[in-house]
Amino acid sequence: MSTSVHPVDEILPVGKMATLGLQHVLIMYAGAVAVPLIIGRALQLSPEQISMLISADLFVCGIVTLIQSFGMTQWFGVQLPVMMGVTFAAVAPIVSMAKATPGIEGAQLIFGAVIGAGLISILIAPIVSRMLRFFPPVVTGTIIAVIGITLMRIGINWIFGNPVGPTAPMIISPEHAQWL
Repeated sequence: MSTSVHPVDEILPVGKMATLGLQHVLIMYAGAVAVPLIIGRALQLSPEQISMLISADLFVCGIVTLIQSFGMTQWFGVQLPVMMGVTFAAVAPIVSMAKATPGIEGAQLIFGAVIGAGLISILIAPIVSRMLRFFPPVVTGTIIAVIGITLMRIGINWIFGNPVGPTAPMIISPEHAQWL
């Protein structure tokens, strides 16, 4: 009698597992390096300070990956082999804070805000987890699709050089437009 294995519990061949693992690491690593570079430049930090920011970011990503993979308690850590990295979602507000207060003082302000936001997130996580039943996959999938479709117009316009929206890039600088 053969027992079937659920696809989630299936053990992949070593080659496929190594390839998927490498892909996961490279994607996480690219994000974990790009975000500190953007923030460090916005803060006008020296190259040495930016490299320290990247090192600290990678170190913390490793610690959080271990916490999520092994779990600290029954309620803290998903206990799945996931790699945790930096999100690009916070880059815009952090860059705004960095432009307003550059240098070490701005970095201290940003780090304090991130720590505060993290603590608040930990405190409200149980409430948010109870609300997930109101958002089935049909709802969340539809919302994500609508966001993507809405952003397509802006992206397509940017590709063809038509600035749209308040954060649209200036393809042609007005002072150089006379030379075209």
